[in-house]
Amino acid sequence: MLEFQLKNKETGPATFNMALFTIRIVFMGTPEFAVASLDALVKAGYNIVGVVTAPDKPAGRGMKLNESDVKKYAKEHGLKVLQPEKLRNPDFLEELKSLNADLQVVVAFRMLPEVVWSMPRMGTINLHGSLLPQYRGAAPINWAVMNGETSTGVTTFKLKQEIDTGNLLLQESFPIGEDENAGEVHDRMKIIGAQLLVKTVKGLVEGTLKETPQSSIVNNAGPETVLKHAPKIFSETSKIDFSKPVEDVHNLVRGLSPFPGAFTYMDGKMVKVLKGKKEIIQPKSPEGQFETDHKTFLKFACANGYLHVLEIQMEGKRRMTIEEFLRGYKFT
Repeated sequence: MLEFQLKNKETGPATFNMALFTIRIVFMGTPEFAVASLDALVKAGYNIVGVVTAPDKPAGRGMKLNESDVKKYAKEHGLKVLQPEKLRNPDFLEELKSLNADLQVVVAFRMLPEVVWSMPRMGTINLHGSLLPQYRGAAPINWAVMNGETSTGVTTFKLKQEIDTGNLLLQESFPIGEDENAGEVHDRMKIIGAQLLVKTVKGLVEGTLKETPQSSIVNNAGPETVLKHAPKIFSETSKIDFSKPVEDVHNLVRGLSPFPGAFTYMDGKMVKVLKGKKEIIQPKSPEGQFETDHKTFLKFACANGYLHVLEIQMEGKRRMTIEEFLRGYKFT
């Protein structure tokens, strides 16, 4: 590898690998989570020759076209942006090929066809929000919290045809707090993941990373190992079942906050419970029934205790603390 030395007056000579800065990278991502990774690569000095993101979509009351968070960042930093409607479109494929990428990096994007992920000479790598092979799928952060996991992590891996099954490159784990919600885990994870991604690209360029097949992880873990999955969240997933233990209800609320929100019905109206705390005690009321003093507390009976509501949102209304809600709500 081509290397050169720069001399710093204070620290002396430092060796730089030219390949780290000349490698041509195409970045693919859409939401705010992906911006942290793109920013980390840019700040590390990597040559981002193109950014692929979702097309602009109408949003809001005026239905104005809304740009993705990744596109906004790319424009601010003068990066070339591609926004294909379809990833197999011949014009898009030709433009992507013309970028002559050595490596493609995917963070929070859609599933890629083989013609796309196999294009660069070094392949395509993905950053995933779990410790693969656990929690493959679209919503790994939500499901880890909903299942009451005490830790999670991030994984970089090589893409192949089956979703989230490629060879592992690097992983890093971190704890999940007892009352931490999915949004809070998301905000920590995007920073940890961005740092891991930079390490991964550096290791790939320098040839120091060893790929590990996910099948070997599963086989070494033994036949009793159960793989947990992270499918897309649907409305039936988000409905609170108060017949379950309060620990499970609390985890569901945490795992779906701030979005899409766990919901129930009160006086025939749908409400989202966005923050709560659990109380393990024999409930006086039937499961699912609420108790309140109309001023400071509202709690729902569960199988083995109560879920105290701390933040709530009525359909079509803003998020409120329970005290704000009780001051204005008229019970039927």
